[in-house]
Amino acid sequence: MHTVELFDRACELARQLGYEVRREWLGGATGGCCEFGGRKWIFLDLSLSQIEQLDQIRNALLEMPELQNARLGPTMQTLLGRPKQAA
Repeated sequence: MHTVELFDRACELARQLGYEVRREWLGGATGGCCEFGGRKWIFLDLSLSQIEQLDQIRNALLEMPELQNARLGPTMQTLLGRPKQAA
């Protein structure tokens, strides 16, 4: 699967877990998860390459406690380094 498709799926998973995903020009500053205004956010840095942004969202997903109970497809299981779930 291509990087852009993996990125889109990772963003969709974050949204399903209740996070808003924002892509902002952060000039190399660290993005990641935060909460303000009663909402959960993930900020991704547009100054980074697509692969680096994918790595940012992957790291953010791995920090989410909600991920423990999420049902993941095989692609997300591989991206997040989790063992495949039984059918």
